[in-house]
Amino acid sequence: MINHLSVPILQTYGRSMLPTIDATPTIFLTERISTRFGKVAHGDIVVLRLPHNPRQTVAKRLIGLEGDRITYVSSPENSDKHETVVVPKGHVWVEGDNKYNSNDSRSFGPV
Repeated sequence: MINHLSVPILQTYGRSMLPTIDATPTIFLTERISTRFGKVAHGDIVVLRLPHNPRQTVAKRLIGLEGDRITYVSSPENSDKHETVVVPKGHVWVEGDNKYNSNDSRSFGPV
């Protein structure tokens, strides 16, 4: 019934958004309407398809918008190793809240 009303259902599992989203399988109702009335903002939780596996949908935190300069720890084993990127036009930078266990823009780049 809900899917019939064009409200996509997303099931998440995994540790990438701990502690915000529990690691056990969790079902979310997602919506696409809010982006028609306003823009996404830093700190929003967004749903996206993975660039390297478009059939997999994930939830991540929006860290950077186009033009933002993002500096991140590029090696969790060595916190002194940093990289800086500028988010290209038409893209965003997303990261999981659990920095040490997340497949996000730090590995696949801006989306």
